[in-house]
Amino acid sequence: MAGKLDDYLRFNETALNLRAQRQQVLASNIANADTPNYKARDVDFGKALQGAIEGRQGGLPPVELARTSGAHIAGKSSGDAGIGGAPLLYRTVTQGSVDGNTVDMDVERNQFTDNAVRYEAGVTAVSAQLKGLLNAIQPG
Repeated sequence: MAGKLDDYLRFNETALNLRAQRQQVLASNIANADTPNYKARDVDFGKALQGAIEGRQGGLPPVELARTSGAHIAGKSSGDAGIGGAPLLYRTVTQGSVDGNTVDMDVERNQFTDNAVRYEAGVTAVSAQLKGLLNAIQPG
């Protein structure tokens, strides 16, 4: 029974988690708007959601770190694994800047607001699902 409830809510849970992660990436872009040579990043949400649903967690296999001695501890690079299987991408530069920064505040604010509205829509969808479940189990 609990497994079926998990399956019922999993899609919206996954979408909300990805939206929250994307919001952090967009907020990082906004926070670094005045940082010289900062390159604005984003993720293709559709690919990220598809990757997360299919169970991929990094898109590409992790990079093995080179060891120069057998006594070194093996490790894996976190790199730019991205979100839900979709890599973090650099934004296309629409207008260059003297300091090499590619953050366009108009684009970032629009993407940030769009993502926030879609997050709220996801929360509303989960709320409606939970209300439907409560109605189904209520007597009468």
